[in-house]
Amino acid sequence: MSHDPQLWSEVDRYIAERLVPADPVLEAVLEASAAAGLPPIHVAPNQGKLLWLLARLQGARRILEVGTLGGYSTVWLARALPPGGRLITLEADPRHAEAARANLERAGLAGVVEVRLGRALDTLPRLAAEGQGPFDLVFLDADKPSTAEYLRWALELTRPGSLIVADNVVRAGAVLEGSSRDPSVRGIRRFYEQVAAEPRLSATAIQTVGSKGYDGLALALVLPEA
Repeated sequence: MSHDPQLWSEVDRYIAERLVPADPVLEAVLEASAAAGLPPIHVAPNQGKLLWLLARLQGARRILEVGTLGGYSTVWLARALPPGGRLITLEADPRHAEAARANLERAGLAGVVEVRLGRALDTLPRLAAEGQGPFDLVFLDADKPSTAEYLRWALELTRPGSLIVADNVVRAGAVLEGSSRDPSVRGIRRFYEQVAAEPRLSATAIQTVGSKGYDGLALALVLPEA
């Protein structure tokens, strides 16, 4: 098995060329995000397609995304919604939110997606107070130190049968480092501990390699209460 990141990227490109057709709208989203100076930390095209597939398989009508960036993953998820479906995405950075709103307008999804500006730990309680749930799918892809706290709110905003997906849960293997002082690693380890201790969740995680490097994805199904 090769451990060559360049090869991983080439395999991603091979997969995308065959299974993820070129899409001018998605390409424009990436170009506009880069032009706005946003960091290139969006999901890869084949990962975006995975999110779309998960949302379709879930039959999701209401989706919550924590961490918008430029809206690339948002577009993938929103496109999976049926007519009348809604997506709420939370973004703390005003510059990112502005770019995402423009990208969603460009994608024809402004009427489907609501971008809420503010720290997610402030916005999530407001969603709960407004009775915005339950969401059928929640995608956690914001600051990693807070992932466990986002999971707690995701449980408040979902129902039995909902799916919670968390990105970047391997950290190039650093998740093994119990003595790590990296806030992101510590946050993801707390996330794993919380999932493992939560009887309302049945979960797994997979390691991934590709154009985004070595990382992983966690998937948790919300179970009926015993």
